Amino acid sequence: MIPMTLERIARVVGARLHDVPDPRARVTAPAAADSREVVPGGLFVATAGARADGHDHAAGAVAGGAVAVLASRPVGVPALVVEDVRLAIGLLAGHLLEHIGPTVIGLTGSVGKTTTKDLLAQVLERHAATVATDRSFNNELGLPLTVLRADAGTRYLVLEMGAGRKGDLTYLTGIAPPRIGLVLNVGTAHVERMGTGPADVAEAKGELVEALPADGFALLNADDPYVMGMAGRTGARILSFGRSARAQVRAEAVRTIGRAHPAFELVTPSGRAPVELGLIGEHQVGNALAAAAVATALGLGVTEIADGLTAARRRSAGRLEIVERPDGVTVVDDAYNASPESMRAGLRAAKALAGTRRTVAVLGAMGQQAEASRARHAEIGRLVADLGFDVLIAVGAGDPLATAEAARSSGRDVAVHTAEDVAGALALATALLEPGDVVFVKASSEIGLGACARALARA
Repeated sequence: MIPMTLERIARVVGARLHDVPDPRARVTAPAAADSREVVPGGLFVATAGARADGHDHAAGAVAGGAVAVLASRPVGVPALVVEDVRLAIGLLAGHLLEHIGPTVIGLTGSVGKTTTKDLLAQVLERHAATVATDRSFNNELGLPLTVLRADAGTRYLVLEMGAGRKGDLTYLTGIAPPRIGLVLNVGTAHVERMGTGPADVAEAKGELVEALPADGFALLNADDPYVMGMAGRTGARILSFGRSARAQVRAEAVRTIGRAHPAFELVTPSGRAPVELGLIGEHQVGNALAAAAVATALGLGVTEIADGLTAARRRSAGRLEIVERPDGVTVVDDAYNASPESMRAGLRAAKALAGTRRTVAVLGAMGQQAEASRARHAEIGRLVADLGFDVLIAVGAGDPLATAEAARSSGRDVAVHTAEDVAGALALATALLEPGDVVFVKASSEIGLGACARALARA
């Protein structure tokens, strides 16, 4: 964040100052939408959510060091009052970018965004000052908050861009116009909001490449025909990545080493170099190639990219997060979110990690799957059985029961249990786990199975 006075911020966002003793007081630190994350000199962004209203925490945020509150009504402490807080924070972020001018990298996709963002940030940080999206703060509030962490010394700004519906990426790229746009894949996440199938998802995701300038780069997944179909929607230069032999940035000699860690030969237009990832699951190769494609477009050499990928580690919680318990139980927490694609990848990664050890899957619902939801949950049940999981705990009523029934009727030797809720799942898993087991936990974030995974990890 570059220092700004409250009166300057008010002009930028069209705010009225309330209870502000000194309009020349300066905001010198980033903004935060959680009062617990406010730092001295920062700006507290008060929004009303389903569970809490930030306006109720305004006084605490100022007591914690916030210079003022961006709010939709007076709050009894220094405040910049606007009609629409989310619109205002976007205007402020755009104003900041006009003054500091980093290279903006936008990335989107149905699955893998956060892991790819974390890998890319770790590669670029070795090269120059980099700011990247925290956790999965990738919407109309989270993206501006990320932008406001940048300052005059920031060279690369890596922005995860989420799209729950058509038009979202057009809005986000309007706040932070990217020079480089990366599209990972087109899957079924959010299909319920976007239309009826992958073509509708592709239409929404392609808004990112439409926003690119002619001298920018569109980085497209050569293994995904829906993504490659976006090439005609941009005037930017195209750089492809993937496992395909036709990809310009690709992986050769892919294998698994150690505890399910992928290794491969990275091939780019500038040469080749070996990579050994510190993440688990062969699907991580695609995420690493996406990060490598961005770094290639930025001019980094293949050895520098490969070294950065090899040194990178998991940064975001709830994504194949591994905890080893004293009794030998390994908890694999992948419960941040779930779609059929990520569920399949996570199950395979956990099974590869387990080897010959006993495996338990604790699975909840995958949200926003539209009319195909029950069939997709049944597919996951069959996969659990086909992969050789020993125990399945299906959590929740409705579609998870289809997961349980498909596994039960598969003819495979899998013990199937059902739980009504997270508490029931925890009780069942606690009773069923044996020393040395590997337990994999995953569901869409609204199910709350992350709490189950964390409790199992502490047991």
